[in-house]
Amino acid sequence: MGLRRAAMAALCLLASCTGVNPDYDPTRTHHRPDRFVNVSGSPIDKPLSDLLRWWWERSRDGLPKPPSAFIDGYRFPVDQPDLAWLRANRDQVSITWIGHATLLVQMGGLNILTDPHFSQRAFPVQWLGPRRKTPLPAELAQLPRIDLVAISHSHFDHLDRDTVHALIAQAGGPPIFLAPLGVHRWLRDEGATRVEAFDWWQSREVLGLRVDFVPVHHWSQRTALDRNRTLWGGWLLRAPEFSFLFVGDTGYSPHFAEIGARFGGVDLAAIPVGAYEPRWFMKDQHVDPAEAVRIHRDVRARRSVGIHWGTFELTDEPLDEPLGALPAALDAAGVPRGDFFLMRHGETRRLPFQPTQDRKQ
Repeated sequence: MGLRRAAMAALCLLASCTGVNPDYDPTRTHHRPDRFVNVSGSPIDKPLSDLLRWWWERSRDGLPKPPSAFIDGYRFPVDQPDLAWLRANRDQVSITWIGHATLLVQMGGLNILTDPHFSQRAFPVQWLGPRRKTPLPAELAQLPRIDLVAISHSHFDHLDRDTVHALIAQAGGPPIFLAPLGVHRWLRDEGATRVEAFDWWQSREVLGLRVDFVPVHHWSQRTALDRNRTLWGGWLLRAPEFSFLFVGDTGYSPHFAEIGARFGGVDLAAIPVGAYEPRWFMKDQHVDPAEAVRIHRDVRARRSVGIHWGTFELTDEPLDEPLGALPAALDAAGVPRGDFFLMRHGETRRLPFQPTQDRKQ
């Protein structure tokens, strides 16, 4: 019997079923004793057979195809940011797209990074994993000192260890990291000392901003043994003059309408528009451009910017497909194209938006 129990324990360990969720709260419906789940009550657990089917189909069909419809090969245009202006700016709201889900957001007199990734590969080692297809427009050390970092979840293309270490060591002292439950523990293990942990719908003031952590429909994993052991979500940052919603990574879910209803709209939302094919495999975890437009409407964003495209080749659609798919989705939904835009890597937009009139406190 002892050997049988030991064997069962070993099998459970290999299947990632022996973990304990140290942040478990039985009063929270998305908490489980061993993991977190989505608002629907279910995790995104694809069977191995689905994963193997996807790999086989993309190998059979030679996917993804290189960009060709809008970009010649992988030669995406890359702007050189006005680094002197960015370092001096403390008054004007601006966003600079570094690539993928990494934005430099300047608001409330602060320099904020979302899902910071400045490495060449989205993987723990730099000789394996998805390689950056579009060059970085600037190195982290060239940017102004970062005050605040908003992390949506633990996947390698959103949470890069080397970048986190560089931020901890930056001149002038480390930033404050905004982290989902469980990710905060990983950050502290990596040496971060200024970490604010949030559960869904928690709100507090950080560096003069009102910070709210909101649900999205996704999952988390960094090792074979920690699937869904850390939480995922989006960040709403509010200053008196401007509000910004960073969605992070998500499938479509009705709770985006709840975000819009709770907060009465946002001035700018950063919404993923890439890494969505094939739909039979990706739909639960990644929205396509049409669903991104639904999120834009649901959260009542005055403007939205598309992220999570054109940088790492993660799924089956050509890397430039959102350049055509997003405008088509906007036209189909009757949304003006200027309300939901895409940026060039390294591009900065200075945003003289006025606050939404119906925003709730």
